[in-house]
Amino acid sequence: MTQTPPAQSNNPLHGITLEHIVVRLADHYGWEKLGDKININCFKNDPSVKSSLKFLRKTPWAREQVENLYLATF
Repeated sequence: MTQTPPAQSNNPLHGITLEHIVVRLADHYGWEKLGDKININCFKNDPSVKSSLKFLRKTPWAREQVENLYLATF
């Protein structure tokens, strides 16, 4: 008998990919303003979605800041 995992109804980011978050924030703010809001080099020096994802996947504190900005914005 297989149990299904409990729904993550208390997680507002459930089902939203990190790529979606980065793309939506970059489209909304632009890279320059995003770099002002969250002071990390991947948003300031030659920014791209690919380099940002690589950094954010390895850096939990930065990912948390990006996720919090996404929640506050949208």
